[in-house]
Amino acid sequence: MIKVLLVDDEALIRAGIGLILGTADDVEVVAEAADGAEAVELVRRHRPAVALVDIRMPKLDGIAAAREIHKLAPRTQIVMLTTFGEDAYVARALRAGAAGFLLKDTSPDDLIQAVRTAARGESILSPSITRRLIDRYLEPEDDRVVQARRRLAVLTEKELDVLAQIGNGLSNTQIAKTMHVSEGTAKAHVSRILSKLQCSNRVQAAIIAHDAGAGAGA
Repeated sequence: MIKVLLVDDEALIRAGIGLILGTADDVEVVAEAADGAEAVELVRRHRPAVALVDIRMPKLDGIAAAREIHKLAPRTQIVMLTTFGEDAYVARALRAGAAGFLLKDTSPDDLIQAVRTAARGESILSPSITRRLIDRYLEPEDDRVVQARRRLAVLTEKELDVLAQIGNGLSNTQIAKTMHVSEGTAKAHVSRILSKLQCSNRVQAAIIAHDAGAGAGA
């Protein structure tokens, strides 16, 4: 079972998401929080696989909560709940350790699939959204470029090629097709890259790729 924590200050939204996730036989909502501070404590208690976290909340907002959750439980995949037009907040959340984001009007089927995807450790940003966020809000500063390129020194040439595809928002399946390898091989490359770069998810790796100018679109 995929254990999920719901974090939103609106009880109605939590109830609606809970009902949707309750229709999936492999997903279980183990706890709900109305603010970021409560969310951190519930993560400590339940260690969920996925935390769905609203960005704007009282006491401790979603971005601050994501940062604390990431430090406390790196294996918990944090997915931010957002409304259209909050891209700047999402970019900050990605820096804080979030694995991606969902719009609050996401369809029930897509919501369930997103939770499953996040639980596998994959980002849930589409390629177009990934590039839009990175290009618009994460323009590299000189010192960040230098630091990012130093981090990439541990990667092989093949891993750098795969990282470029991650930086462009491609999934494992898309990377496999682009590089003419099996999906298992692509997944193995991605896992090694995340390990070497000490990233908890592929969105963080995509940011490093962008900072270093490693993406094809950079």
